[in-house]
Amino acid sequence: MTLVRLSLTDFRNHAGADMAAGPGLVALHGDNGAGKTNILEAISLLAPGRGLRRAALSDMVRDGATGGFAIFAELLAAADADLPPVALGTGIEPAHPGRRIVRINGASAAAASLGEWIAVLWLTPAMDRLFVETAGNRRRFLDRLVLALDPRHAQHSNRYDAALRARGKLLADMATADQQWLASLEAQLAEHGAAMDAARQRTLAALSAELAGQPDAPFARPLLTLVAADGVPRQAPHDAEALKTLFASRRRIDAAAGRATAGPHRDDLLAVHAATGRAAARCSTGEQKAMLLSLVLAHSDCVARGRGQRPVLLLDEVAAHLDPLRRAALYDRLAAQGGQAWLTGTEAALFADMPGPVTRFRIAGGRIGPG
Repeated sequence: MTLVRLSLTDFRNHAGADMAAGPGLVALHGDNGAGKTNILEAISLLAPGRGLRRAALSDMVRDGATGGFAIFAELLAAADADLPPVALGTGIEPAHPGRRIVRINGASAAAASLGEWIAVLWLTPAMDRLFVETAGNRRRFLDRLVLALDPRHAQHSNRYDAALRARGKLLADMATADQQWLASLEAQLAEHGAAMDAARQRTLAALSAELAGQPDAPFARPLLTLVAADGVPRQAPHDAEALKTLFASRRRIDAAAGRATAGPHRDDLLAVHAATGRAAARCSTGEQKAMLLSLVLAHSDCVARGRGQRPVLLLDEVAAHLDPLRRAALYDRLAAQGGQAWLTGTEAALFADMPGPVTRFRIAGGRIGPG
């Protein structure tokens, strides 16, 4: 998957920007605050979800703009270079600042349908502590990995969340809750929850097989396990009938807690350093970052194998935190994998020894020029 063109209008600090890139590595350099990460965030919004910052749509509008923003891209998503690029667009209008607009080849579309055309995966400095933060953050990260392999995952996840919210409202007043409607919602939760869980299990199995073939250096290799809320490894996928029974049996518990206390939305991703056997949460910051990088690179291979196309990788300030040997190893690995990877850094020197092809840009105060 290659973004051959990216245009931004009133997005963050970019009043207007138009970039053309080729396959391979794309290097963005410039001072802190110049707008490099904003470009990666714009690309991340071309996939389903809330983007790499998970910000409110209204916060993405450029200061002083009229209230809307637009992101447009042309994507070469097919092996046949003779086919025209796919046009992807998203943004908001001033009249509806909370409603995201998506267009594919000029036609209105649901945000979830973007996953059928493009897979995007990112690594940012904010993710360095993923293994020691909340289970919710790790689930979102896992679901991003799943989505790149199975675009239907977004629909199942959205419908599961909607049914979960509706069930929570009914349980807020157990005495008057419509039992038939409650049973119907729990059937929806079971159906979509089982599909979500099966997709997560397939993704972890594929990732584990890919990682098993990777060396322990230069990037630390993680071992991955899906665990229940109590930290016990999941031994089998969630079955739809079993889930329906589970939700029905926990109505009073969930009503008292004010939330659903069991189900796929409570599972967690456990990572262990393969070489030392230590839980990732107890590893050094450097080891945790190396495991994340190893995971992202292995996932790119999984997507290439599963979809026949590599995802677009967004690596924000990754190079600056690697020593020269590991930095060179990363560039070599990315170049050998193929596909397209966008990297940011404060200095052009960080990208001087990148193997080609490389597209370079210098970002300064929201302005984009050749690097």
